[in-house]
Amino acid sequence: MTTLRLVLGDQLSLDLSSLRDMDRARDTVLMCEVADETTYVPHHKKKIAFILAAMRHFAQELRAGDVAVDYISLDDPGNSGSFAGELARAVQRHRPERIVVTEPGEWRVRADMEGWSAALGIPVEIRDDTRFFCSRARFARWTEGRRSLRMEFFYREMRREHGTLLDAEGEPAGGAWNFDRDNRKPLPAAAQPPERVAFPPDATTRAVLDLVAARFATHFGDLLPFGFAVTRADAERACAHFMRVCLPHFGDHQDAMKTGAPFLWHAVISPYLNVGLLDPRTVVRAAEAEYAAGRAPINAVEGFVRQILGWREFVRGIYWHRMPGYASTNALGATRSLPGFYWTGDTRMNCLAQVVGETRANAYAHHIQRLMVTGNFALLAGIAPAEVEAWYLAVYADAFDWVELPNTHGMVLFADGGYLASKPYAASGKYIDRMSDYCDGCAYDPARSDGESACPLNYLYWNFLMENESRLAGNPRMAMPYRTLAGFASERRARLRADATRFLEALS
Repeated sequence: MTTLRLVLGDQLSLDLSSLRDMDRARDTVLMCEVADETTYVPHHKKKIAFILAAMRHFAQELRAGDVAVDYISLDDPGNSGSFAGELARAVQRHRPERIVVTEPGEWRVRADMEGWSAALGIPVEIRDDTRFFCSRARFARWTEGRRSLRMEFFYREMRREHGTLLDAEGEPAGGAWNFDRDNRKPLPAAAQPPERVAFPPDATTRAVLDLVAARFATHFGDLLPFGFAVTRADAERACAHFMRVCLPHFGDHQDAMKTGAPFLWHAVISPYLNVGLLDPRTVVRAAEAEYAAGRAPINAVEGFVRQILGWREFVRGIYWHRMPGYASTNALGATRSLPGFYWTGDTRMNCLAQVVGETRANAYAHHIQRLMVTGNFALLAGIAPAEVEAWYLAVYADAFDWVELPNTHGMVLFADGGYLASKPYAASGKYIDRMSDYCDGCAYDPARSDGESACPLNYLYWNFLMENESRLAGNPRMAMPYRTLAGFASERRARLRADATRFLEALS
């Protein structure tokens, strides 16, 4: 049976389920760059370039293994602009007896796939994506009978199931399942993060950069300099550099932020994991090996493993378990429009200016910048979830719907009412001051809670608690701030509300 095998831009793995039984003498792999996928949100120029360059290099890798590849570039004059259109053209060229695909990472693409067989008149087999530790069916079994879903319990079960970071008796290495308490130290002023490995563009990547510069000039973000790994070999080099140089110091300061240091000791390998250039099982085993060899401490290794075997798998499970209705929930009734400074960085709040500026430059921000700066502001200001989610999806190179939506919707914005996270991750400016140097030289004072010179995060925090008291006061994890709020005199409440109103009205 001749088979046409479609490989999407985030499926760049040699062991992809749709490629496993390939007959090299008869089958063809179809890869296509389509306009629909580059513009449904205004993706960062670096993100588009990264994915297209990685796709083209993957096609070269397949061809080097004697695989027939039909590759449609974005500037192909006959390009239809959609997956369905390119499949229809490919069926006319190759006359396959069937089409095989691996399930996509986005609900809208999966829904589109369901209609391909009828439209094309040939069978379309949609296979499970086996590149994850936890299949969709396995996650569904885990949810059965549970009143609430918490990542920590899922993570422990995955650790046991996959034999990860366990001692000889099957207990957690280091004597605890979670070392997050050891990973919240502010960064010492004299700390010097390491230089990060970058990869000069080759001819294939330079051609992509020229294409992106010409076609997506109005999109957000800086295209150059471009240093992403776009081949499997270079992604593995980036991962090895993290394991050797950064992982030993990753744990202590993973929640810290520093002006001019966008990467600190973070791995910055999520783009490579999410497009398939790195295998999560291999990455987790490599981190375990660093701990076993005594080269990295348990708090660093466990914190890193938790991000991959814990959060990454958990949010994917939530996404497929709850979509499509999950995206439309809005538990806190947030409706304000996304401020323009999320695109320009033009704000007197230095923390936001720094993070948006680094996002514009790198198509990257680490998890605390996303959660506690851009995310925290959006939560406190009541920005409409769909607008925040579209921004996160557009600006980060590692953002795909299955991972971006639950993280933003549930973790950042609490828009699911606590289905994913047990409390809103709301914080005042004092948190930013403690965990970063962003407040140094800022126009606002993190020590003041009200008045023109006060940090807006301070009065927005208390205003958020007051506005959502009926929704949140019964949450046990919010008991402490609500006890503090209960002690505020009515005059102080009125000042905080007035400052918040003044600030928020100026956003629109």
